[in-house]
Amino acid sequence: MRLLYKKMLFVLLLCSKILHAQSVDEIIDKYEKARGGKEKLLAIQSIVMQGSREMMGNEVAVTVTKVQGKLSRSEFEMGGTNGFMLLTEKEGWNYFPMRQQQPNKMNDEAVAAMQTELDIAGPLVNYAAKGYTAILVGKESASEGTECFKIVLKPSVGKELTYWINVSNYILVQSTSIGRGFGANISGRGQPNTNDQSQENKPKQMVILYKDYKAVDGILFAHTIENKVLNGEDRNTGGTTFDKIEINKPVDAKMYKPE
Repeated sequence: MRLLYKKMLFVLLLCSKILHAQSVDEIIDKYEKARGGKEKLLAIQSIVMQGSREMMGNEVAVTVTKVQGKLSRSEFEMGGTNGFMLLTEKEGWNYFPMRQQQPNKMNDEAVAAMQTELDIAGPLVNYAAKGYTAILVGKESASEGTECFKIVLKPSVGKELTYWINVSNYILVQSTSIGRGFGANISGRGQPNTNDQSQENKPKQMVILYKDYKAVDGILFAHTIENKVLNGEDRNTGGTTFDKIEINKPVDAKMYKPE
């Protein structure tokens, strides 16, 4: 009789856990609400972020401009010269004046790999409509020890994206993806190095850390974004701190040109 009671108690506890377990959609819904709401996030049509990043031992002024689904442009000034990284739906360019004399056009593979940069709200928001399947792996600590829900987004074509969402406040803490020959770009996110054909141009796990969240027009944005490369290297490739973020401002047509 006692054994039967124990079995029944175990079944009840198991059922309770199943009933109270959160689904991946419930977690993503809470993430959207924590940031300000899905409706507000999807209403962002443009964003301009200004801040600074350490590059080659110097603090560099950075401006990142995005137009939803159409443009991502990162500009920096260092030593009196201006450089940029530009991505549109069809083309990509980069220009580092300390390394090259004119803008370099990215290859089609690199442009295709970077298309998520055009999504201002990010792939998690309205993920199914964007062609992703979401899988809740479980709970796992992020690289800096925060307990998180680990979620994998699987696209119909392309690379998987993995996200760590804080279990206590449902804010995004970390994301990872596998990149080939990626280096940290000045917006704090990975970018393919389209010229590197060396041994360094191998698949690596790219880690992005999101910190210092602040509200802008009722929407939370990480104002500090840091990059790391794993797979044996475990090195910090730098980060960007933004002190000004503006949304839904007009963007000049010249921003789409590689100049």
